[in-house]
Amino acid sequence: MRLGIRLLFAFFLINGIAAFFVLRVFMAEIKPSVREVMEDMMVDTANILAELASEDLAAGRLAVDADNSSASPFAQHVRRYATRPIDAAIWGFSKQSLDYRIYVTDTTGRVLFDSENRAIGADYSQWRDVARTLRGEYGARSTREVEGDDTSGVMHVAAPIYVKSQIAGVLTVAKPTRTVQRFIDRAERKVFMGGLLLLALSAAVGVAVTLWMVWNVRRLRDYALSVQGPADGEHHDPAAPPTTALAVPEVPGELGDLARAMDRMRARLEGRDYIEGYVRALTHELKSPVAAIRGAGELLQDELPAADRTEFATQVVQQSERLQRIIDRLLELSKLEQRHHAEGRAPVALRDCAEAAIAQTRARAGHRGITLALEGHGTSGPWEAELVTLALTNLLDNAIDFAPAGSTVRVELNGATVAVQDSGPGVPDYALARLGERFFTTARPGGERSGSGLGLAIVQRVMALHGGKMVAHNTAPGLRVELVYRAA
Repeated sequence: MRLGIRLLFAFFLINGIAAFFVLRVFMAEIKPSVREVMEDMMVDTANILAELASEDLAAGRLAVDADNSSASPFAQHVRRYATRPIDAAIWGFSKQSLDYRIYVTDTTGRVLFDSENRAIGADYSQWRDVARTLRGEYGARSTREVEGDDTSGVMHVAAPIYVKSQIAGVLTVAKPTRTVQRFIDRAERKVFMGGLLLLALSAAVGVAVTLWMVWNVRRLRDYALSVQGPADGEHHDPAAPPTTALAVPEVPGELGDLARAMDRMRARLEGRDYIEGYVRALTHELKSPVAAIRGAGELLQDELPAADRTEFATQVVQQSERLQRIIDRLLELSKLEQRHHAEGRAPVALRDCAEAAIAQTRARAGHRGITLALEGHGTSGPWEAELVTLALTNLLDNAIDFAPAGSTVRVELNGATVAVQDSGPGVPDYALARLGERFFTTARPGGERSGSGLGLAIVQRVMALHGGKMVAHNTAPGLRVELVYRAA
């Protein structure tokens, strides 16, 4: 399972469990909370009405006559209350009925007055609201009118009626809970919808955090892949300089610390691999001339004919010169690899650099019977003239080595591109991709491998410092190498 999926799964699991329990608590608390508020208001109402009914109870006017009437002003007011027209808008709900039922009992629990005339004369002494109030306690109860139907419940709250500081009766206020059920339902819907919205927003935040985390982790992964070396099947020059193609990703927190630790580890590993590859390649390249010099030296210690002695002495000189060329070019390449960019300031004309390179190689070309030709004018740019000339000189030396005697090596200028064209045998197709690797050489037309394999490596490094590229392809006959500089 991928990291992003795991993070999302874990986030949704935690968020879902938390949302479930939180919503469950809120939903479970709405109904009792509303009923608690309702009971609090009924307590106030019952006590106010009990005070209003005390005078009529003391005067004995609350009892209902045979014609179901009463001379009690309190009873008359309550009955008029029950028939009052009402149309109130309460937070979006319309209230069109008055729902209080009010009844009064004496000290024995007998009902003296009932606003709905349902229980006059009944014995309510066993009901909790009446019994507890008569004992001087807080009396309240909730009774279902239909057994098993929670919506049919009726809340009863009682208050004592005092006459001369003595409890002379009980006034009870009753209200069906269904009258507030719509408020409970709406509150539950709002809480539920708010919970869903919160869950959706939390999910969006979780997705955003996960995507951010996965994006940064993938940046670290790409960075690690970019510095681990070439993929399987790709060729890698062990002596190539450390690459810096991909910068250390800027990520915050612990991921940033990990990125910097990876960069330090990469630098150490690349430095070690670079040195090891460099030493192996250099040892391999120096082995042949050193062996030739040693062999010739051992033979020169014996008595030899003059012609053989001259031949072996010449071989010692030639191999020493080859060693010197390798050392000189290694020093040049080492200097270039310590730099990160070219230092061109004033505009440099490519034609001037080409003419300087031709002047430096003309004597060697003439010695081999090769003509150097310059075509085109090229452009000018903020390049480093010394490095451009160095790259062209190495290209011309390489072309002179491969060009047949009596042929022409052409230097062609076209805008910011310089091309060196020879008419030699070219390079095998498999070797084109490896041109520019340090110490990589191909056989000369005569079959010898006298090159150091560093000339084109120097050219590659010069182009990298200028932000350009080297492109080589066979032209049958010959090899064409183009240096494409980045224009200003």
